[in-house]
Amino acid sequence: MKLSSRLAALSAAPYFTSLITVALLLLMLALGAVGYTGFLSTQVMLNLLIDNAYLLVIAIGMSFVILSGGIDLSVGSVLALTTMLSAWLLQVWHWPPLLVIVCVLALGALFGAVMGALIHFFRLQAFIVTLAGMFLARGLCYLISINSITIDDPLFVAMSQTRLEFGEVFISPSVVIALAVLALAIWMGHYTRFGRAVYAVGGNEQSALLMGLPVGRTKVMIYAFSGFCAAMGGVLFSFYMLSGYGLHAQGAELDAIAAVVIGGTLLTGGYGYVAGTLTGVLILGVIQTLIAFDGTLSSWWTKIFIGALLFIFCVAQRIISVGSGKRAAHKASAPQTGVQPGRESLAGG
Repeated sequence: MKLSSRLAALSAAPYFTSLITVALLLLMLALGAVGYTGFLSTQVMLNLLIDNAYLLVIAIGMSFVILSGGIDLSVGSVLALTTMLSAWLLQVWHWPPLLVIVCVLALGALFGAVMGALIHFFRLQAFIVTLAGMFLARGLCYLISINSITIDDPLFVAMSQTRLEFGEVFISPSVVIALAVLALAIWMGHYTRFGRAVYAVGGNEQSALLMGLPVGRTKVMIYAFSGFCAAMGGVLFSFYMLSGYGLHAQGAELDAIAAVVIGGTLLTGGYGYVAGTLTGVLILGVIQTLIAFDGTLSSWWTKIFIGALLFIFCVAQRIISVGSGKRAAHKASAPQTGVQPGRESLAGG
């Protein structure tokens, strides 16, 4: 009984799904190490971050949206629009690269803030609003150009080719930027009023309103931050590809959602850790790396494995939610056993 009660208490803990994710990541790494020589080499592990730095950034923004009980389907299109705007401003208008980066980040945040305002003040479904944002941003890419635009700006080329070496291994500057955004997001999510408001809104929006929390402002800031992260992901993707193209990052919004869910955040909101998103992104990267090391499987197996993991995690999250609800109802209906002896006689008298 003691073991079962401990397991029940552990499954009710807010970090339980994150622990499962970490255990799954370690299991996949162990299987890769057993099956393939050199799989656990330091550079292979660092390549997971190098190749997925842009995805980590957009998934961080998505984490806040899902924690609030919402969804943002526009992040992949905003990423593509950012690459197109950056390439156009650099190659056609010859703007300074730092000014281009500041402008596209501001536009991404503004785009997200407008969607957040529509969702809150007009009581529209986040799915519909962000779906419209997805089509709008992707369509704007083709108004700029229907072809790919090559970026040859010295700063972008330097960011693409620079290696931060540590002995025989290296990382790219994009990894440093992505990890800095992750550290900022962890601080925002767990050590600020904004972060506590995000969890409160995701847990129960009506209760958050009754508590006097600024729900409207919080929602606008959440989607603004998601738009900012999507634009930042676009900048990192521009460094990675050195081009702007309307077809960049197709399906990236679904990969970001998958990373967040696999990282332990409930789709219903109010439950999860921002740091878990890193684990989710690494799991997606490990799946791709396993398939690449195998050499005989099609790249489409990546989607198959991700889909299977999503099914498993959604079912596990549902079981945990139902179990937590039953335990809460049982505690509420259980008779009080801590009554002092003298109280009963007074009540009876």
